Amino acid sequence: KKVQGCLGAVKGKRVALWGLAFKPNTDDMREAPALVLIEELLGAGAEVVAHDPVAMHETERRIGRTITYADSSYAALVDADALIVVTDWNEYRHPDFERIRTTLRTPIVVDGRNLYDVHKMRALGFTYASIGRGRST
Repeated sequence: KKVQGCLGAVKGKRVALWGLAFKPNTDDMREAPALVLIEELLGAGAEVVAHDPVAMHETERRIGRTITYADSSYAALVDADALIVVTDWNEYRHPDFERIRTTLRTPIVVDGRNLYDVHKMRALGFTYASIGRGRST
């Protein structure tokens, strides 16, 4: 819902996911929120490209090539209309925000782990939504 709130209809949009595993430092996909999110995005007509430092092979084993798997976190952003941060990996905690902003087609970030400061993201020119933190822009 947060993605649709920021992007509008996702049909025909390319959405980047950072993180697939249930939690960082594992390839555990049991009850991983990313699986539900991927299913919902694909069902709504979005294209999904994802990066995870460890869990891409396990994800592919579970869902096949229904999504694109990116070699790096930044490669996942190329031509994407939005970024959704799903898993709290260390490499996603302090990214190059300028690189994110200029690589995404539209500077939209949905932060499912509350990794980033709302005010900083707004000041950097992002449309930003965080999960569980109340209203964000």
